[in-house]
Amino acid sequence: MEPIRDTLKRVVNAPKFAERYESIRSEILDHPGVQAFLEEHSGEVSKGMVDRGMGKLYEYVTQSHDCSGCPDLEGCINVVKGYEPKLIIERGSIGVDYVMCRKKSIDTEHKKVSSMIRSMHMPKEMIGLEIKDVELSSEVTRLAAVEKIGEFLDQYDRTKELPARGLYIYGPFGTGKSYLLGAVAGELAKRHIPSVLVFVPEFLRELKQAIQDQSLDEKIGFVKKAPVLMLDDLGAETLTAWTRDEVLATILHHRMSEQLPTFFTSNFDYKGLENHLAYTQRGDKEVVKAGRIMERIRSMTVPVRLDGQNRREKL
Repeated sequence: MEPIRDTLKRVVNAPKFAERYESIRSEILDHPGVQAFLEEHSGEVSKGMVDRGMGKLYEYVTQSHDCSGCPDLEGCINVVKGYEPKLIIERGSIGVDYVMCRKKSIDTEHKKVSSMIRSMHMPKEMIGLEIKDVELSSEVTRLAAVEKIGEFLDQYDRTKELPARGLYIYGPFGTGKSYLLGAVAGELAKRHIPSVLVFVPEFLRELKQAIQDQSLDEKIGFVKKAPVLMLDDLGAETLTAWTRDEVLATILHHRMSEQLPTFFTSNFDYKGLENHLAYTQRGDKEVVKAGRIMERIRSMTVPVRLDGQNRREKL
């Protein structure tokens, strides 16, 4: 039997193999990335290093660079998904390092932004929005609302401190009030500021169950201490004296005392919400208690009306 070493030597020295090897070698050395690397390190790389490093050079050229060969992150063709090869010199030899690709960087940043936003009963499409996602039209109130949001963010960008006053965005059904909250949360997340978005009616229903599983204090504490809190659809809930006085009033009192910014959306203006808060599920009218809550909301927010066509009717 022919020794394996002799077999390999005979195969390697065969004319067809040598011809094919030279063809592959030429393709590798003609690759723009390899050319740029050799030119950049012309004073360090010798012919011997190139010969010894041909395997690493082949590993480099057969993968995607700058995401050009990948349809998306999930379909990445590289050895390490989401990372692209980079030629380096290590210990006198040519090597390959792997760095995060553009699509992986975008995906990582998106996940980081999303992790900054805690959502309680809000639609998933509200997470990760930005101001640029808000459809601007000729509607004066929509432009004014975006302008107010811009002022809030600009103040933070200038001072690196969150303004104490949020916005009270109110108007008819379907005008995009919740969408604006999502955009604010997304912009804050880009600035590494966590926020909590709460759909008020469902949150208050959940708290009734929390009494039984003894998680009530934890859930109220989580909401009231959020760096930025966004209460969506206030006024759509079925109100009881307990949810008004022990839940809502407690949350707002803490946030007003600590000057933590709070955003609201509602179908009611200030006066309409005060009237809503005055009546409990039992039909009792308690004007003083409603007035106390509204005093807090007024001191914590800038009112912004949002008019326009019901966008849900377009769906």
